[in-house]
Parts: sequence; structure tokens; C-alpha cells
Amino acid sequence: MMRTTVRAPLPRRRPLALPGAVLAGLLAAMAACQPPDHPSTLPPDLPPAVWEHLTPDSARVTRIADGVFYHFFWSARGPWAVHVLEARMDRCQLGLEVVAAPIQPGRRGGRATVTDLVGSRGVAVVAAVNGDFFTPEGLPLGPEVVNGVRRTGRERPALVARGGGSVPWIGVTGVTDRVVPSTGWPLGGVGPDAVQVVGGWPELLDGGRRVGDLLVGANPSFAASRHPRTAVGLNPSDRSLWFVVVDGRQGDYSTGMTLPELTGLLEAMGAEEALNLDGGGSSVLVVRGRAVSHPSDDTGERAVANALLLVEDPSRCVALSG
Repeated sequence: MMRTTVRAPLPRRRPLALPGAVLAGLLAAMAACQPPDHPSTLPPDLPPAVWEHLTPDSARVTRIADGVFYHFFWSARGPWAVHVLEARMDRCQLGLEVVAAPIQPGRRGGRATVTDLVGSRGVAVVAAVNGDFFTPEGLPLGPEVVNGVRRTGRERPALVARGGGSVPWIGVTGVTDRVVPSTGWPLGGVGPDAVQVVGGWPELLDGGRRVGDLLVGANPSFAASRHPRTAVGLNPSDRSLWFVVVDGRQGDYSTGMTLPELTGLLEAMGAEEALNLDGGGSSVLVVRGRAVSHPSDDTGERAVANALLLVEDPSRCVALSG
């Protein structure tokens, strides 16, 4: 189901073209709707604070799966092109997984595009975003655990998830050979119960409060300048989860966001916990196997070290009931 509000056509962006699915959706909406002077309401599943933060000129929402919605906003205020994947994680069939790029011969790491990483999975991947920052050889800078197997354990901000009805966790943690100390969850296990860990930097929200000044003072070129961004947000109380990708470095189409602007959007969504993931040319949102955002590199998607996946698997419900 799609609900669309359109006020004005999108400006021309630089030579990187809109993906067909996004362009077709926007053109169809513009042809079918008489643009109102002032869009009066957001889709009912988004709080009004989102509208106030973005003041979008166009907005649309598409139902991707049970409890999962993809939102697209374009706002001249930035200008910003914003992609939000919203998931209700109280659906037992939904879960989070981390997938790592294959290790290249003679190296400790590897790199692959998020689209390729999604294609390598044998389960139904609803959506995915790029994961942690990484070294040139493709080794993540923070902790990484894929299906209960640790590759790196350095203490950094991270998201930790597992099945069995557990609520994902965001905070600063390392990973030992046996356990994630901050959650007490042991490594190992198989299937939905296996622990998954992906790092990021910095932590944006902790218990509903911004973490410090979000690096604005210590690293203004990174935090206070507008760049393409990727983040994951969580509200543990109602198990809402958000993947947020902001396109950037693309002129009058989208400049990107500062970390305070990105955090403000997550706050407006209702996130209590949030983590900034790798950004810049790495930023991408993939929905049902196709990139719906616009990576800033002229060559398209950048190869990355790992990705965070939202998967849909009925066996999770069986495991939980058993």
C-alpha cells in the first residue's frame, strides 16, 4: 500500500540518475495527484515532529512487509533526500543479522557492495544498510559478530542483536571470545538465537539523550559538516527500529546532514537509542534487493566491510514458540 503527498517536483540532481523504482513512483504520484499548496498531514504512522524537522516538499510511504514501511522525503530546506526504513520488531518473523564481505586472499578482511551482500544471503532480506567504518583492506574498526562468530572485539559503539524475543541493544561494548560483556549474551548458537554485532561511531542517543556534543567540538569537519549519513535507531519500549540514510554531496538534490541534524531526525522518529554507521560514499539503503538511495560516488555503491540486515523468516516464530 502506498500513500503519497506531493507538493513540488524534485530538482535535477547531478548526472547520477534516480533508480527506476524511485523515479517511477515519484512520476506516478505526480501524475495522479493535484499538488496541494500545503500538505496537511503525514502518514498516520509517523509523528508530527518528523514533519516539523524536515519540512518536506514531498513525502511518500510504502508498505514493504508486515510491520515494515519505507518512507522517502525530499526537502528544499537542506536540500535533503531522506530514506527511512521503519520496522516493528515485535513481529516474531523479523530479525537483525550482520553479514561480512568475503575475506580476500592474503588479507584479514574484504569488501563488497551491500546489494551483493544481500544477494549472498539465503533468507528473505527485507532491507539492509551499510555497517561499520573499515580499514583499506576491509577490516571493521569496531566489534563484529556474524551469526555468533566473532571477527573483531575492539571496544567501540555498536548494535548487538539476537533472536529469542530479545530487544536489540545499542551502546559501547567490546566482545570477548565467549560473550558480549555489555549484554551478557554468550557467543555461539545457531539460527535466530545467534548473536549479531556491528560497530559504528559515534553513539548518538543513549536513553533518549544526546551523547555529549556528537563530536561537534572534537571533529567539526566530520560532525558539523553535511555529509551522506547512515544510522540505526531503536525504541526498546515498543520495539520500533529505524534505518536512516540521507543522500549527500549531490548539489541541489541533497547535501547530506550534520550529526546534530541526523540525531534530531531520529529523535523526531521516536528513537531512544541510536548509532551512527559509516557514511559518505558508503551510505546506502537496499530494500528487497535494490538500492533505493543514491550513493554519492559517481560509480554507484561503494564496496564495504559489512552490512546490517533486516530479515523476515517464519522459522523465528517457531523457534520463539518452542
